[in-house]
Amino acid sequence: MENILLEMQSITKEFPGVRALDNVSFKVKEGEVHALVGENGAGKSTLMNVLSGWYAYGSYDGQIIFDGQECKFFNLRDSEKLGIVIIHQELGLIPYLSIAENMFLGNETASKLGPLHVIDWNECHNRATEMLNKVGLDENPETLIKDIGVGKQQMVEIAKAMAKNVRLLILDEPTASLNDQDSAHLLDLVRGMKEKGVTCIIISHKLNEVEQIADAITIIRDGATIETLYRGIDEFTQDRIIKGMVGREMTDRYPSRESNPGEICFEVRNWNVEHPLYEGKRVIQDANFDVRKGEIIGFAGLMGSGRTELAMSVFGKAYGKNITGQIFKDGKEVQLNDVADAIRKGVMYLTEDRKGAGLNAIDDIRHNITIANLQSISKRNVVNHNEEIKVAEEYREKLAIRSTGILQTAGTLSGGNQQKVMLSRGLFSNPDVLILDEPTRGIDVGSKYEIYTFMNELVNEGKAVIFVSSEMPELLGMCDRIFVLNEGRIIAELSGDELSQEIIMEKILTDTRKRAEHATIQ
Repeated sequence: MENILLEMQSITKEFPGVRALDNVSFKVKEGEVHALVGENGAGKSTLMNVLSGWYAYGSYDGQIIFDGQECKFFNLRDSEKLGIVIIHQELGLIPYLSIAENMFLGNETASKLGPLHVIDWNECHNRATEMLNKVGLDENPETLIKDIGVGKQQMVEIAKAMAKNVRLLILDEPTASLNDQDSAHLLDLVRGMKEKGVTCIIISHKLNEVEQIADAITIIRDGATIETLYRGIDEFTQDRIIKGMVGREMTDRYPSRESNPGEICFEVRNWNVEHPLYEGKRVIQDANFDVRKGEIIGFAGLMGSGRTELAMSVFGKAYGKNITGQIFKDGKEVQLNDVADAIRKGVMYLTEDRKGAGLNAIDDIRHNITIANLQSISKRNVVNHNEEIKVAEEYREKLAIRSTGILQTAGTLSGGNQQKVMLSRGLFSNPDVLILDEPTRGIDVGSKYEIYTFMNELVNEGKAVIFVSSEMPELLGMCDRIFVLNEGRIIAELSGDELSQEIIMEKILTDTRKRAEHATIQ
């Protein structure tokens, strides 16, 4: 007899004008890794927010049965008492607190001293060390969160969950911000937790990882349960998963394009950038690259290689200090002194951090689209609101942004639709050079294909695209040339038959080895 740990029965959740979940049912067996997949806006995160108590009992219809008992969760603390812990894609850590402080914030060990309760920091640090050892993270509990990378921050979140005696761990896009090495480490950790009896639900758009780690896969489409696939019983391939997600076969992940680059339209020479906080620390060293009209170039490299820092620094010096070097646009040297200057001169950058630095989450879709190019819909510094509405409606339709309308708050959209709003902003600024930093991070295969299509449309119009991505397959599938970065330096330019994942990794590993040997000699 199968041991069902969790059963969600006939869950229906509505928001104003939208039915996010429509009679969804979902079962998870004890001790399994169960993947929850679907396109952006399908209802995956909403379902998990219902389960975790983020959406309180009474705000939805249906039942939650955990370990044989019906549950009514009014907040996160209610679900955590039973060992249900959710880790969101946007990590909930406080940068200027230590690892230990983050792990036990609101859950501190305290002793009574007269009328007061005093936090026992020695006990907190000891327990933090114990949990960090369990997840294989060798860090001092007193280290500040801001001083460790995203991969280690993800480990801290899992250690934090284990400190709450987790029985069911929900991971929402856990590897979206991680490189291949950190992703592999996290997946190994999930396997280890399974062996210790912890059940996991994973929401992920990285279908290769889902195929690799999941025991079962539930597919949700348009707020409804489509099917559940079980390893060893059903077809367990990426193509099968995609068919369930989008309702059709997808024969090609990347839209075809006839590459026909023109003349060089943007060139960077001898570019050097220092860290904005650490005096004398060079983040980008002697970088040289160019992009032609009608061309997509890629920046490849491991996390920390300097891809984003390079992209942001050429975009009006949005990152770094003591920047030196030259920028040429259409053969003439230009100065891009700030972000507004860069946009005016036809260069636009869309950040990888859409929630933190990209979107104004509390404002509507309309304003988020038009904000970078208000002058084009203004007269004498007064915005023509009718024209603004027209523009926003045009891009909402053109990019198929799923929303109740252009007045919907951007922060309430799914990840893929938020990305489309940002892309709309980039397109509306009418750039000659568009820099896209991780534009498909955390979004589904259907939305990715749409974004790839718009990239192709841009270059077919003679624009140039600089594409930064941690996913090598999409760089290889979309780019005419790829510049490989390692430790702040461009170490290779690849094109044609050289464009392969093996060659990219070989270039990185060879350069890393040479630098290590040089450092040893010195």
